Amino acid sequence: MRSMSSSNSTRGIAAIVGVGPKLGRSIARKFAHEGYTVAILARDLGVLSLGFVEVLVYNAYQPMCWNPTNFTDIRLDSFEKSLAVSSVGAFHCAQQVLPSMVERGRGTILFTGCSASVSGIAGYSELCCGKFALRALSQCLAREFQPMGVHVAHVIIDGVIGPPRGASSSERKSVGEQGVDGSMDPDALAQTYWHLHVQDRTAWTQEIDLRPSTPRFF
Repeated sequence: MRSMSSSNSTRGIAAIVGVGPKLGRSIARKFAHEGYTVAILARDLGVLSLGFVEVLVYNAYQPMCWNPTNFTDIRLDSFEKSLAVSSVGAFHCAQQVLPSMVERGRGTILFTGCSASVSGIAGYSELCCGKFALRALSQCLAREFQPMGVHVAHVIIDGVIGPPRGASSSERKSVGEQGVDGSMDPDALAQTYWHLHVQDRTAWTQEIDLRPSTPRFF
């Protein structure tokens, strides 16, 4: 676990589970800039040890080959690992932070989904099943805990995330991108995560689709 914060952190703790060089890092930097102490976790373990977590962003994902896989060729252990990362880990994290959120009557839980969260895709059974389950978990938690002051939302990233638009060419290369046409700016996506957190509770968003103006990825 790592932590980051602004020089004048006066707010609470934001736990970001699953931080890579693109979206996770941008979300962490945004919340740190807004005054939160940000805890960066690679897995769902250790959330409870942080104290009161006001914001939980579950952004974990299972690295995978983007070439479609024939269903009959998928190994059971691989399928179970995808489910564990996409949905079981989210279950563990939510169970750890919700009691304190309910006790205080406030808190935000944001789950990162993708195109596979809403549509079955041939050759991507592992990904789709895990993301479908994550979406269902988000909907169930929203209906159970939003009346208690906890905002739960599912963010569908319907596109390819590139490097931040302001990144240098070397930074773009380091994350495997060189100005991919139609890619999504992670800093722009992070702004939406922040907006969801600060929404007035009389008009909370439970699910949002984010996509570029270019054609859909799937």
